[in-house]
Amino acid sequence: MNNINRRYFIKTAGAAGLALAAGNNKLFGADPSDKVVVAVIGIHSRGKQLAQEFASDKNCEVKYVVDVDSRYLDSAVETVEKAQGKKPAKLKDFRKALADKDIDAVVIATPDHWHAPMAIEALKAGKHVYVEKPCSHNPAEGELLIAAQKKYGKLVQMGNQRRSMAIANQMIMEIKDGIIGRAYAAKTWYANGRAPIGYGKEITVPDYLDWDLWQGPAPRTAYRSNVHPYNWHWFWNWGTGESLNNATHEVDVARWALELDFPTKVVSAGGRFHYVDQDDWAAYDSQNYSIEFKEKKMITWEGMSCNTYNPLGGGRGVIIYGDKGAIHYLTDSYTVFDAKSKKIKEVGSGTKNTDATNTVDPGLGSSHSANFLTAILGKNKLNSPVAEGHKSVLLCQLGNIAQRSGTTVYCDPSNGHIIDNPKAQKLWSRQYESGWKPKI
Repeated sequence: MNNINRRYFIKTAGAAGLALAAGNNKLFGADPSDKVVVAVIGIHSRGKQLAQEFASDKNCEVKYVVDVDSRYLDSAVETVEKAQGKKPAKLKDFRKALADKDIDAVVIATPDHWHAPMAIEALKAGKHVYVEKPCSHNPAEGELLIAAQKKYGKLVQMGNQRRSMAIANQMIMEIKDGIIGRAYAAKTWYANGRAPIGYGKEITVPDYLDWDLWQGPAPRTAYRSNVHPYNWHWFWNWGTGESLNNATHEVDVARWALELDFPTKVVSAGGRFHYVDQDDWAAYDSQNYSIEFKEKKMITWEGMSCNTYNPLGGGRGVIIYGDKGAIHYLTDSYTVFDAKSKKIKEVGSGTKNTDATNTVDPGLGSSHSANFLTAILGKNKLNSPVAEGHKSVLLCQLGNIAQRSGTTVYCDPSNGHIIDNPKAQKLWSRQYESGWKPKI
């Protein structure tokens, strides 16, 4: 174990040890044997994975699995029962879980338009919240969620899991220690081979789906054949495009590495370029945006939803540039180069010089959910509190706003608010279905 590994180990283990010595108090006052009782809301795909992660944690019991689509409930029950040895109950309406005083926390893995409104309702009900990225559908919701967290005092963790990965934390520590000098720029990217989604047709709502509750705060539309369960990502009424679906992770790592908060300028280029006139995908399959900061630093993101070729290695990653070198990061590994592009260090998966620190990561997601649970139990602090998660989400939202408005977006570096741009400012918030606008 080299010096950086030893320091990282001492830092994390020491903090946990101090908290354990102080006692397991379930955030101010329960028996040390208590578990955090949770409801997992939205249990298709990512939500089912989260249900398994939480149910597998010794500090947790999953009491409810919740979904408006009944097709996914039985499988989720089976997965949770296998993990924790006890069946969870099935619910369609998340509000029933919020009414249960036994529930300490909710895990939200719904479509994006529900993230902030549901999290706010959970906070009002006295629950802690783990909300998948993005923490909001639009910037106004992000600010409202932060205000709700402050008002009700519960913990809110966003699901940008790299914040809890040991290898990512080690890389950030090395950057802060100056391994590449002053870090001033980052290039982030994502590539995939998504197929076209065709043109949706208005059809009768399937009997297994509560379409009204699925839509929730979003303005009502007729049910169409190509929206649920996944393609809502590409329609602005519910989704946020690839930028928030995936850029959130790498842009967050970049902002973390460069030690940045809010930007001064955002520009974007892109469109639906891969499949032209072949479907009604409304977001962008090809997009590049650049973000500038008052600290004389910048972040760029390239998203190619429908083309897997990427010469930078892997379908996603980050390059961090410093005045004395660069780091190439690929989720579970990173490589360090000096100022003359000479490789000086490799860390992580598949390298000859595999770093021991990476072996302590139980997984891309489980270390993050474990951090949330132990924070509720009073053993540590959140790795991604919502006030921090919002800053990274906002960068990606501003990239979309610049593209959708067709303008250069200038921002107040103290809070990220858009300056003197009415067209872009209209996209800061959204329209809500009557009676569903979130309030704190």
